[in-house]
Amino acid sequence: MTRRLLIQGGRLLDPGHKLNREGSLLLRDDRIVWTGGAVDFPEGANLDVLCAEGLMVCPGFIDLHCHLREPGFEEKETILTGTRAAARGGFTTVCCMPNTKPPLDTVETVKGVQARVVKDGAVRVLPVACVSKGRRGEEIADMRALAKAGAVGFSDDGDPVRTEALMRQALVLSKELGLPVMDHCEDEPGGPPESEARVVDRDLRLAEETGGWVHIQHVSAAESVELIRQAKAKGVHVTAEVTPHHLTLTAEAVAKYGTLAKVNPALRTERDRQALMRGLKDGTIDCIATDHAPHTAADKQKDYAQAAAGISGFETAFGSLMSLVHGGQLTLAELIGFLTVAPARLLGGKFGRLGSLAVGSAADITILDPNREWVVDAAAFASRGKNTPLDGWKLKGKALATVSRGKLAYRDGSVRWLENVSPPPTGKKDC
Repeated sequence: MTRRLLIQGGRLLDPGHKLNREGSLLLRDDRIVWTGGAVDFPEGANLDVLCAEGLMVCPGFIDLHCHLREPGFEEKETILTGTRAAARGGFTTVCCMPNTKPPLDTVETVKGVQARVVKDGAVRVLPVACVSKGRRGEEIADMRALAKAGAVGFSDDGDPVRTEALMRQALVLSKELGLPVMDHCEDEPGGPPESEARVVDRDLRLAEETGGWVHIQHVSAAESVELIRQAKAKGVHVTAEVTPHHLTLTAEAVAKYGTLAKVNPALRTERDRQALMRGLKDGTIDCIATDHAPHTAADKQKDYAQAAAGISGFETAFGSLMSLVHGGQLTLAELIGFLTVAPARLLGGKFGRLGSLAVGSAADITILDPNREWVVDAAAFASRGKNTPLDGWKLKGKALATVSRGKLAYRDGSVRWLENVSPPPTGKKDC
């Protein structure tokens, strides 16, 4: 059955097309089929309506790096709860990491996740498969078969690609497949910025040597930013992401929030945070990714050294990042671009219709209020992971509705929904 959904009368913001005006969108099944003024509308009737008057309408957010934990760690998160949390945060496409149990190192495990997404997923989920068999860092996984099965990249996330030989082999295959090796850059000592920079340096050297594509995950250190900047200037095929928590928090948060602020890589200094901001602004860092890492309370209620690292980040990402907009460090259009068109460009290929409000693009939409004030209540998260240092914080900026693949994935009660309307509304009074 054909589904038709009208998003009526918001402010359309599409940084990829430099669009910023009042307007409406008509979605049919999984595509945008019409865009026009706030009140005019093509012939037709019997459709559902999301009333977006006074709100911002942008392409659905895309997250290149999250942990849905299923299979194997369902006490932390499931595809059902994780994708519901993603939808609440404004995300309509997420890329799940392979450090599950079993890890996503075979066609069967990748297809198992895809089947679960069809059953339970509130948003689009794209699997990232392992670089090495079992994530053990010893033998290369069958990257060709995994790509054919639908993997959008390769990572041993949670650990770096362990050896230079393995990384070289993976990068050669990445060039053949046109897919990135997404590396968690941290050597055996872990912790200090130098630990990250050493692996970044290794990866960039090997990418230059092989012509392969390396994507540096969750960049945290000023030294890493500078290495990536220099590599890009030389034409090395490198892309990079930064997380909301590394952009908005520093190591001082650990003293205040303890294990709730323990992440991997660690929060750094204000100098590092400012370097990350400069790298984002000048194109050294390509996009923002959450590294959503849900854990149980027991995971976090341990001595700092033994506690799990990570923040449950889907539901606070946009609100926390808006502090950079309200503080004058980013424009709203820049922020939305780093969450939409920028990651869409990295996915490329058959996902080229993501990250846009143009006719023919994917019917993935986020409706938001950049000025909505709200208080973080971790206990009310859709995610099973309540682990966040932001619990009780007042944030300014909130996603209020998401549409993924043409279907309503989340709606705040303040956003009006009209079902099976005929004729369509013509303005604010009707909507």
